[in-house]
Amino acid sequence: MSVAHATALAVLLIVAPALPGIATKTRAVLTGRRGAPVLQLYYDLGKLVRKGSVYSVTTTWVFRTGPVVLLGSLVAAALLLPLDGRDAPAGFSGDLVAFAGLLALGRFALVLAGLDTGSSFEGMGASREVTFSSFAEPALFLCFAALVLATGDASLSGMLGAPVRVAWSHAAASMSLVGLSLFVLLLAENSRVPIDDPATHLELTMIHEVIVLDHSGPDLALILYGSALKLALFGALIVGVFLPRADLAAPAATGVLVLGLALVGVAVGVVESVMARVRLTQVPALITGGAVLALFGIILLLR
Repeated sequence: MSVAHATALAVLLIVAPALPGIATKTRAVLTGRRGAPVLQLYYDLGKLVRKGSVYSVTTTWVFRTGPVVLLGSLVAAALLLPLDGRDAPAGFSGDLVAFAGLLALGRFALVLAGLDTGSSFEGMGASREVTFSSFAEPALFLCFAALVLATGDASLSGMLGAPVRVAWSHAAASMSLVGLSLFVLLLAENSRVPIDDPATHLELTMIHEVIVLDHSGPDLALILYGSALKLALFGALIVGVFLPRADLAAPAATGVLVLGLALVGVAVGVVESVMARVRLTQVPALITGGAVLALFGIILLLR
C-alpha cells in the first residue's frame, strides 16, 4: 500500500463518523431546529468504548463476533475503492463482486447476531433487513454493470478511476442516472429517510435498528462506527462517479473526496427534511425505482 493509499484510507476512516452528523445537522437547520453537534457520533463512540458490554445468557460467540465481522468486512471493502481517484490498494479485475460480497458478509454477520439472541422481535428485524437487501443488491450490480459498459473496465479502480472522466464525455446521461441510483441505494443500505429513520425507535417501523437493540458498550460502538463507515463507502462511490479526480495530486484528490463526502451528507439531510418516511410496503418499490434508473443508464449505453 502506497503512502497516498494509506493517507486516503486513514482520512476516510477518520471522517466517516462525521457524515451522519452532517446529515442530521442539515436536517435540523432546514427544519428550524438546533440539532445535535456534527461531531456527536465521535462523543457517543468515546462514551460507549469506555463502558462494558452486557450479554444475554442465551447468546453465543455468534453474537459477540457479529460487530467485529461487520467492521472488518467494511474496512476490507474500503481497500477495494480507489479513494485517491486513481487505483485501489487491493483492487483487481472483477473486484466489484468482492466489494458487494463484503457488504453482504457484514450484513449477514449482523443478522446472525440478531437471531442469536433468540428474540422474536429481533428475528422480525432480521427478516426485514434481508428482505430489503434482496432488492438493494441487484440494484447495486446494475449500477456496476452500467459503469463497466461506460468505462470498459471491470474493476472498481477502472470504473471510478481515470476512465470515469472519459466516460462523462460520451455517456453523461447514463453516468448521471447511475449516480442517482447509487444515492437511492445509499439511503436504503444505511437506513435513512425515506426508507428508515435512525432517530426513531418505533417497534412496528424499525428495520436496521431492531437487530442491534441487544448490543451495548464497545460492541455497539463497533456497529455505530460500521454504519457510519458504510455510509462513507457509498458516499465514496457517488463521489467517484460525479467527481473524477485522477488528474489531481494525491493531497488534492483526498481533499476533493472529503468535500464530496460532506456534500453527500448535506444531500442526505436535505432529502430527510423534505421527504416523509414511506410505508414498509412501499420500500421495495422505492429501491426498485433506484434500480430502474441504473437500468435506463444501461439501455442508453446499449443504443
